[in-house]
Amino acid sequence: MGLELDRAQARRITLAAQGFADRRHATPTLRTFSRTLARTGVLQIDSVNVLQRAHYMPLYSRMGPYDTALLRRAAEQAPRRIVEYWAHVAAFMPVDLWPHMQHRMRHFRERGHQWGAMRHDPKLVASLIDEVRERGPSTARDLDDGLPRAKTHWGWNWSASKKALEYLFATGALAVAGRNSAFERRYDLPERVIPPQVLARPVPADADAHVELVRRASISHGIATEACLRDYYRMHHSQSRPAVAALVDAGELLPARVEGWNRPAFLHRDARMPRRIAARALLSPFDPVVWERERTERLFGFRYRIEIYVPEHLRSHGYYVLPFLLGDRLVARVDLKADRRAGALVVRSAHVEPQAPEATAAELAAELRQLAGWLGLSRLRVARRGGLARALGAEVAAGG
Repeated sequence: MGLELDRAQARRITLAAQGFADRRHATPTLRTFSRTLARTGVLQIDSVNVLQRAHYMPLYSRMGPYDTALLRRAAEQAPRRIVEYWAHVAAFMPVDLWPHMQHRMRHFRERGHQWGAMRHDPKLVASLIDEVRERGPSTARDLDDGLPRAKTHWGWNWSASKKALEYLFATGALAVAGRNSAFERRYDLPERVIPPQVLARPVPADADAHVELVRRASISHGIATEACLRDYYRMHHSQSRPAVAALVDAGELLPARVEGWNRPAFLHRDARMPRRIAARALLSPFDPVVWERERTERLFGFRYRIEIYVPEHLRSHGYYVLPFLLGDRLVARVDLKADRRAGALVVRSAHVEPQAPEATAAELAAELRQLAGWLGLSRLRVARRGGLARALGAEVAAGG
């Protein structure tokens, strides 16, 4: 039968696994960063910058106000601790995962030069590698030589060089040395990005790599279904199911049943279940706690959809909506925008969840003030949209 857990226990296990039971440091350091990354495993990257880049936010939600130079140092200075790859989607991952992604890189090589509806010129590939070898870290724009760009797909404006460079990045022939101020990737040779001791490690067999990815997903989730474990590193079920079975056989995953879940669950043997979680955090739409929407609903009773691509008049809650975690519950959601020109953090809407505690508005106001300070914004402005807006606006006004 396995272990029997209620939903509240599953929430506390999940939040502890994600770092929300850890004590925040007054001044987060690189050691704090490493501890937090060990919890999340990956940091999803997204180009939307209406509030703050997606990869910075999960660290803030767990560590509190921190110097974002910590992330740049971990990603761009030797010895690198993290590197970009297609680990979840585009994401920062611990650099020691590089050998375990070799099977994925091989898949892209075998897939060849066709990228869905987009195709790049194979003749460019060798010349681009040679040019990067000679020039050092380079963006696609650096290597374009004025080539024309064609916009044939919504959201894409890629030159021929960019398409070929993305192919080389996916196959591991090039790595990302960092990003420039325009958030463009700077490509370089792997041997100049990945620490030599990592490159020297033997490439694991595919099955062993799959087991390691599921193991890390289970540590980050604490408690999860096979589908959730599969999604964490975007695996195929033909990879994840045998890996789950192997970890169950080894005693690392314990079969469990969770109240209200219609699928078997698996508890990592080292998962903690604290008696309470005293968290207070705003979660990015790309935070691991909420990025798998069905799991979010099962754990928190919180139906969440990102509405960036929904026409404005059809949005239910707003453009860039962040769930508000208080204790072990998602009690509200706010649509936020950093108006940097006006120096204001703007709450465009604020919605409260059923059974939210009376202190929700006050706690959210305090969290928003802290977020505004971290973003370097001196004012907090609340629009009158949503059932929580009036109470939140009053708390903000009372706090000055």
